[in-house]
Amino acid sequence: VGAMMFWRKLSPWRCLGRWVSATGMRASRASSSGCSLDLAGIYPPISTPFNPGGEVDYQKLESNVHKWSQIPFRGLVVQGSNGEFVYLSGKERVEVVRRVRQVLPQDMLLVAGSGCESTEATVTMTQRMADAGTSAVLVITPCYYRGRMNSAAFIHHYTRVADASPVPVVLYSVPGNTALELPVDAIVTLAQHPNIVGLKDSGNDVTRMALIVHKTREQDFQLLAGSAGHLLAAYSIGAVGGVCALANVLGQPLCNLEKLCLTGQWKDAQELQYRLIEPNAAITRKFGIAALKEAMEWFGYYGGPCRTPLLPLTEAERSELRKDFTSNGWL
Repeated sequence: VGAMMFWRKLSPWRCLGRWVSATGMRASRASSSGCSLDLAGIYPPISTPFNPGGEVDYQKLESNVHKWSQIPFRGLVVQGSNGEFVYLSGKERVEVVRRVRQVLPQDMLLVAGSGCESTEATVTMTQRMADAGTSAVLVITPCYYRGRMNSAAFIHHYTRVADASPVPVVLYSVPGNTALELPVDAIVTLAQHPNIVGLKDSGNDVTRMALIVHKTREQDFQLLAGSAGHLLAAYSIGAVGGVCALANVLGQPLCNLEKLCLTGQWKDAQELQYRLIEPNAAITRKFGIAALKEAMEWFGYYGGPCRTPLLPLTEAERSELRKDFTSNGWL
């Protein structure tokens, strides 16, 4: 694994043959072209820091990035759901990506959220993110007109975006926020596009994730788990990594869990996974981004306020959040 990690650090690009870790639980599928962007590893979907006046605090952002850079992440996801991208202007979204790229080590990937509601806007934002230095883009499903967002619409949308994008595209399904899932049949079709390299699945359905891995195994297509709560399970069915909100504050433990899975130390991995479940739930579905930012302060990062209409935690919520971390030995 040490050699594998060293090889990964040398360059974000490598030719993909079929390779398997010591336990055979992690594999990349070779494409006809034989070359792709290696996504394998752990990523925090980083928060966007705001000052008390509600403006983006770029100095705090750079400070946080410096600290995350000391952890053996594969890279950072910028302007994902935890980045409050829906509350940022287009100019702010691009500037945050540009600032992160300036301070992030070159051997770490930067994956930027470029999704918008319309295809044209997504194509434009994707180009702007590429110009700002992103390694790949993460494209969330359009959802406002969800009644008409079927497989045909998604295939058309993502194909247009991938055709126009100068960087690789990662699909993003997050039904907890969009109230819809990217259908498996659409994913299987899109996996054949040479510029679509993977999927971040935040749907918490490991059976569905396993089916996606199974149906795309002949393609050069990589699955990233969207939650620390089922990271071990995701590795066991063929995911190559995870984009996990909890990595903002417990990055090293999540990288440790990755290593345990890849080296077949399943008992130790299981014990570590158990300790991550409650903290992960607390900063995601239970209390959300305000809880994540609160926890960041406890672990030496700048969290700061959310943009309204998101409100800070109440004292009772803050107390419960802290209990979820302390009862599992993290504080």
